[in-house]
Amino acid sequence: MLEAVRGQSPLVQNITNYVAMTISANVLLAAGASPAMVHAEEEVADFVAIASALVVNIGTLSPSWVSGMEIAAKAAAQAGKPWVLDPVGCGATPYRTEVARRLAALKPTLIRGNASEIMALAGAAGAAPKGVDSSAGSHEAIESARGLAKETGGVVAVTGETDFVVSATRTAAIEGGDVLMTASTGIGCALSALSGAFLAASPDAFDATVGVMAVYASAGSIAARGAGGPGDIPARLCNALYRLDREELRANAAIREL
Repeated sequence: MLEAVRGQSPLVQNITNYVAMTISANVLLAAGASPAMVHAEEEVADFVAIASALVVNIGTLSPSWVSGMEIAAKAAAQAGKPWVLDPVGCGATPYRTEVARRLAALKPTLIRGNASEIMALAGAAGAAPKGVDSSAGSHEAIESARGLAKETGGVVAVTGETDFVVSATRTAAIEGGDVLMTASTGIGCALSALSGAFLAASPDAFDATVGVMAVYASAGSIAARGAGGPGDIPARLCNALYRLDREELRANAAIREL
């Protein structure tokens, strides 16, 4: 799947937060994809028409941005193009939660979030995150993810110490990565961006999501080795993605279907 991304260089339209724009673009470039940060409501639908996939990240919200997100998501659905929802901080405030649920109702191909975000989006009691950070383990959100997958007809990825990919009928666990990844801002958001590229380059959404989780976990493991601290992670992660080969992928990530 990574070779397909490198060969096809899919154009991924991102409506994402200010904090994550640079690392998201660099991760996409390092993996061989082509990033675009386009959020103005006056042009998002036109850009969806030429993009291979859309990624919607609600990290920094405003009414005009939300309008652009909804217009773009509807255009992607109408065009039959894959799109990703990253419900950043869902559950933290009523407005953020309401926006995330409105977007989820537009049936994204993939929802990618931490455990608290996925549980809050699914309406689980006591699921409020600590700001944009999770207050729950990824395994605790599997059933909430299953409910969302059934509701949207898509795939849900819950990221954490172990990543879980869930559809209405399948579940996979992906192990790898490093705790240093959680100490560098925008790393999870960049994973959502890269997910758009994998969905564009691969025909099966579940398999594509498992693939991108394994690739990212492997690159994260490689990036953390020899890193002096979290400040090194963004550059080392991009370098690892750029150089990643089959042997490194096998050695640094594990996939189990449950």
